[in-house]
Amino acid sequence: MATHHDDHDDFGGLQRDLRATGAAMDRRKLFRMAARLGGAVGAFQLLGCGGSSTSPTTTTASTTTTTTTTNSACTVIPNETEGPYPGDGSNGPNVLTLSGVVRSDIRSSFAGLSGTADGVALTIALTIVSKSTCAPIAGRAVYLWHCDRLGRYSLYTSGATNQNYLRGIQESDATGRVIFTSIYPACYSGRWPHIHFEVYPSLATAVSAANKIATSQIALQKSTCDLVYATAGYETSVTNLSQVTLASDNVFSDGASLELPTMSGSVAGGLTAAITVAV
Repeated sequence: MATHHDDHDDFGGLQRDLRATGAAMDRRKLFRMAARLGGAVGAFQLLGCGGSSTSPTTTTASTTTTTTTTNSACTVIPNETEGPYPGDGSNGPNVLTLSGVVRSDIRSSFAGLSGTADGVALTIALTIVSKSTCAPIAGRAVYLWHCDRLGRYSLYTSGATNQNYLRGIQESDATGRVIFTSIYPACYSGRWPHIHFEVYPSLATAVSAANKIATSQIALQKSTCDLVYATAGYETSVTNLSQVTLASDNVFSDGASLELPTMSGSVAGGLTAAITVAV
């Protein structure tokens, strides 16, 4: 049974999301202009570091080989809307102040709530680097969240309002890495499969959305989505994915190459999505 999302799965919801992302899309145009001029726009932009090529994906019924999406050094990754379900205090509940939110395994609810999100295992790895040097930065805090296998956001969506799973904070280590253990999110009506995250200067400041220095989304690879959504529990995602593309998605429609992670692993053994961003 499809889960209803007021913000994404009907025309009115799409209009609201478009209004919410309008400013971010305008900023992206400025980023591209700045890139052509050799300048930089804004202090809070996200950047991706890497090479300049993309390796093709080879898949079978149960596995996926590494899919590498790389970018030229310190290429801007667009800031994106946090959407209507952030749980960071900017729109209703704030999990950032709860005991236990700093954790690597985000599959279960915490702080007195019980429940675990089921689905194909997914490790989400972000490497935080300096926008000026692309050197790894230790001590930054990343708050990450996404929907469950049925397309529901904990704390907000009917059937999951008494849960706070699939939300957590990690502090970047000496190599700039933060790693979350999670499940592969659904494709719900009107949106391309994605993962939200915010970057904060430190764990101490990661208690209010007012302190964040960057916000973006990770767009998941279609080849991997096809494999995951062929498994039990993701049936609705098959239909929803067939009705949306990166080009039609209201967040990624102006270009998603900088927001596609490197994918590796298998459905049976667990998948990994890795991406490098700079702040």
